[in-house]
Amino acid sequence: MDAPHPGFVADSLDRRIISALQIDGRASWHRIAAALGEPERTVVRRGTRLLDSGLVRIGAMVVRGRSTVIGVRCAPGQARVAATALARRPDCAFSHVLTGAWDCVAEVQCPRDRLAGLVMDELPGLPGVVRTLTLPVLRHVRTIREWHAGLLTETEIAALAGGTPASTAAAPADLLPAFDGAELARSDRLLVNTLAEDGRCTYDELARVSGVSEATARRRLGALRREGRVRVRAVIEPVLLGLPVEAVLWVRAVPAAVDRVAVALAESPHVRYVSFVTGERQLLALTAFPDEAALHDFVTRSPWLDEAASVEVSMILGSLKRGGMLAPWLRG
Repeated sequence: MDAPHPGFVADSLDRRIISALQIDGRASWHRIAAALGEPERTVVRRGTRLLDSGLVRIGAMVVRGRSTVIGVRCAPGQARVAATALARRPDCAFSHVLTGAWDCVAEVQCPRDRLAGLVMDELPGLPGVVRTLTLPVLRHVRTIREWHAGLLTETEIAALAGGTPASTAAAPADLLPAFDGAELARSDRLLVNTLAEDGRCTYDELARVSGVSEATARRRLGALRREGRVRVRAVIEPVLLGLPVEAVLWVRAVPAAVDRVAVALAESPHVRYVSFVTGERQLLALTAFPDEAALHDFVTRSPWLDEAASVEVSMILGSLKRGGMLAPWLRG
């Protein structure tokens, strides 16, 4: 389902530049070169090639509410249709087609006062739906924007993150107010809409589009990002990092061990996303591996399995949306 990229091979430096952009999609090439210890001219050339190819996309997403994971079981032949319908929702962060009991999984940002309408009215109206599973996220342990496949050192991560090392420890992350995009001022909405198309556009471009001064555009974007109302992220296919095998893990642990299992999952470079969710299985993880053998080892030999009661594995067959950005062939 994912569009192939014939002829392009990302080497180790390409992958490190991609990882840097995942930490800060708006980091200057100068800052990335300094953090990685590489010549700036080389980083500019490699990074520009990655962005121009469309293999790496930088975009902004407005935080519209608290996260809810949705599983959908579909009528035969309708999985792609349902996953696409979910992906086209502006409040959808990701949408994947799966193997296993659920045909697709998505995350939407829904204020809690609108959750009943989502469950009772909106999801049953999706094309081809037979059954839905709604799992409000109680806490994010790791989100996609915090994942960089273990290709950078802690020192490099700190330099790119403004001196604050990224942490994989379980910490409250979904505790910001449930903002709705409509609450943004008109100039801020114009600014964010522009960033959604090109997360690396200059402050001069942002100022012209939103009708404010360059200094105001810089200040407003900084404030929106600090407040957690806007997230700028790099969106990639894990295959670019040598991780073509993706899977969703639905993990159940005894209550006293859930925190420890969550932290252990988040410490793995193969775990791109892990959240506490409601339901029978408390943890949902999105993972990526170099091959099926590595996935098998992870779900049969990892130390965290000692405290896991059950693990269900669903392979990701295709992605319709990642990081709030539609797959290229759905845009337009």
